[in-house]
Amino acid sequence: MSRPLLTVVMPVYNVAPYLPRCLDSLIAQTRPIDELIVVDDGSTDDCPRILAEYASRLPQMRVIRQDNGGLSAARNTGLALAQGEYLAFIDSDDFVAPEAYAHLLAVAQRDDLDMLLCNAHYHFEGREQDRLIYADVASSAILTGKEWLKQRLQNGRLLHMVWLHLYRRDFLEEHHFRFVPKLIHEDVIWTTQALLAANRLRYDATPLNFYRIPIRHFSPEKNRLRLEALVSSSIVNAKTLLDLAHTQANDDDILRRLLSWQAIDGAFSIFHKIEKISDLAWRKERYREVLASGLLGRLWQNTNDWKQRRRIARNYLKCILSGA
Repeated sequence: MSRPLLTVVMPVYNVAPYLPRCLDSLIAQTRPIDELIVVDDGSTDDCPRILAEYASRLPQMRVIRQDNGGLSAARNTGLALAQGEYLAFIDSDDFVAPEAYAHLLAVAQRDDLDMLLCNAHYHFEGREQDRLIYADVASSAILTGKEWLKQRLQNGRLLHMVWLHLYRRDFLEEHHFRFVPKLIHEDVIWTTQALLAANRLRYDATPLNFYRIPIRHFSPEKNRLRLEALVSSSIVNAKTLLDLAHTQANDDDILRRLLSWQAIDGAFSIFHKIEKISDLAWRKERYREVLASGLLGRLWQNTNDWKQRRRIARNYLKCILSGA
């Protein structure tokens, strides 16, 4: 049996209201998807029934059901099963333009790319007009991932969403890329690692995806749990980005400093998240977690920017004065 050209991996968890539109957009592709791996990550809503109905008429669709392990675990399952020469991810509450994969494959094959990055629309479900994610970034020439990473960090705006990318699967397997389990914003580490490793990359400004921005309502308890997970994940992301920055110490000092700056600037969001909850005991526990992680010391060691150092010092005092 010949190797399929394109695998699309789609994690699914409790998105029944949005799932049919996503699947319909995949069926409507002008260039059919060769292999569609859908990982149902323990959905408790109507997703299993919807998936079974679509799978009954889509021979290239394979549905894997597993216990809930989070987005990283679901994507890793899909990665382990993928057979295509090229691989793309899609989130099951989003959808894609009919020409999306035909366009991406044509460019990736023509230019022999490790990674192809595209544009997308923020989709507001009719509340306001859709708008481009990258509104003012022109298509690039072929360049390395490091060159693109440096350009975007110098510009001050780098988006990490993995569904914006098409990958050569041999490139992913060569570097043993996998998502960190249980991590929120797991694509920050993944995308940075992939960009640092990619030798041939192109950004294409054509908008091909629609990134749904729903209105979400959380109970106070669910909001605390969500923010708790975000704080823990943000600590891991910041420390890992600093580790990745150090891999550039003997190669590209400008890129090292840019990655360090990004890690430190992103780490400050931890304190914004903590301050969203009025429960003083909860906040004290989160400040204690930050101190125990050693993150603030790592941030201090990795910046010569005095504006950042002042913010690090203020947040350290905030942790201490909280009684943590």
